[in-house]
Amino acid sequence: MSYTVLARRYRSRTFDEVIGQEPISKTLVNSIKADRIHHGYLFTGTRGVGKTSMARILAKALNCLKFDAPTVTPCLECDVCLAIATGEDIDVIEIDAASNTGVDNIRELRNNAAFRPARCRYKIYIIDEVHMLSTGAFNALLKTLEEPPEHVKFILATTEIQKVPATIQSRCQRFNFRNIGPDEIAGQLESIVKQEGAEADKTVCRRIARLATGSMRDALSILDQLLSLSPKKLTADLLDEVLPPAQDEQIFELLRHAADGDAASVLGKVEEVLAQGRALETFCNDMIEVVRALMLVRAAGDDTDLIDVPAASRDDYAALSRRFELSHYVQMIAMLEELRRNVRFSGAGRALTDALMVRFSKMCQWSSIEQLLADGLPAEKKKSLPPVAAAESRPRASAPLPPAESPPRVPSLDTAAPPIGGDRLAPDPEPQTSRPISEPVSSEEAAQIKKDPVVRQVMELFDGTVSNIEFKKDKP
Repeated sequence: MSYTVLARRYRSRTFDEVIGQEPISKTLVNSIKADRIHHGYLFTGTRGVGKTSMARILAKALNCLKFDAPTVTPCLECDVCLAIATGEDIDVIEIDAASNTGVDNIRELRNNAAFRPARCRYKIYIIDEVHMLSTGAFNALLKTLEEPPEHVKFILATTEIQKVPATIQSRCQRFNFRNIGPDEIAGQLESIVKQEGAEADKTVCRRIARLATGSMRDALSILDQLLSLSPKKLTADLLDEVLPPAQDEQIFELLRHAADGDAASVLGKVEEVLAQGRALETFCNDMIEVVRALMLVRAAGDDTDLIDVPAASRDDYAALSRRFELSHYVQMIAMLEELRRNVRFSGAGRALTDALMVRFSKMCQWSSIEQLLADGLPAEKKKSLPPVAAAESRPRASAPLPPAESPPRVPSLDTAAPPIGGDRLAPDPEPQTSRPISEPVSSEEAAQIKKDPVVRQVMELFDGTVSNIEFKKDKP
């Protein structure tokens, strides 16, 4: 007998067994109990979160032969339940849209839908990866999907909802399958390990759950691989030999080195990450996700619900988020997004990445010019400074712009034009308005200001020199 992989052997069979999608299970159960069964359902979510499993469970609930009507607890033993579980029932047709993309395939589906089911209550069409259908196929499906025969139900599944036309979405009840939390995945893995007669450290199950990034199928595939290597005992050392660290752990370590200002360690961590085969664009996307999570924790507090972070990792996120300022996170995300776009078309993608990582390692040393000046001036001089806007609300300083050219002066209508060939019109006199006048600065004060460490740091930052020093005040 051939081996059945864990992802198929431990596939959910009832609504109660579905992991991480309780709101959807509850909605479908209540609709069956209330006899409000829709003719079209649209399941959307990332890979391995239970879309196809939920579709088969719903099909069993509607067609189980042990009951005279749809039930929320199918028997799992009748011929229909067993055939649906393996995808072989004649009245529950599973279609791979990637292989049946044309109008002719949908036309055949429409013609067959007119015939009643052979032995079940409903003829159910489960169309997986429905976004792969062509535009013509979608259009051919519209009418049947909107007004199907009473004995026909449609269950559409997709990982790319944005590619499904709005006309299709509006004819279905849409259910968004969320990524499964690490705690839920880890708990399920521990249960499966026990059923397989093996032992595993809790850290191993937790690590696999984080590597799976919300996908139960990915987690079971990793567990299957480890059990093939060591069928009785799974340890953290064994996991390190087979699999790389979780992406957020690696990026966390990288950002910790950046917060310490250790450019060498940052570059070493980048080399370690990319040596595992991760593309530069994927690396940028992973960093953006982690930096965004840290920014939200820094802005909204350690217990914010804006991000999906396991409870065990909350303290790590909170501690690292305080190493940078909010303005730093904003700049990081903007620079990473620019890098992500550039590496796609640049032949020097690795050099650009290393350069940006060096900038990250120096980011904690950055301060606004206004803050530097305000911190270095004497108290009596600070009062004369105009109020400065927050650094986050202004664009970053760049090279000084050349002075704007004055617009040509237009002569007044009362001024007589000179004769042809005469002199050019003289400019109008400057209006007599109140102007600031300069307060003289002694040579001792000028020397003291030039020696000020803050002023010297600003001059070094912009490679400038002090040419003139004066304090201005308004004329009374």
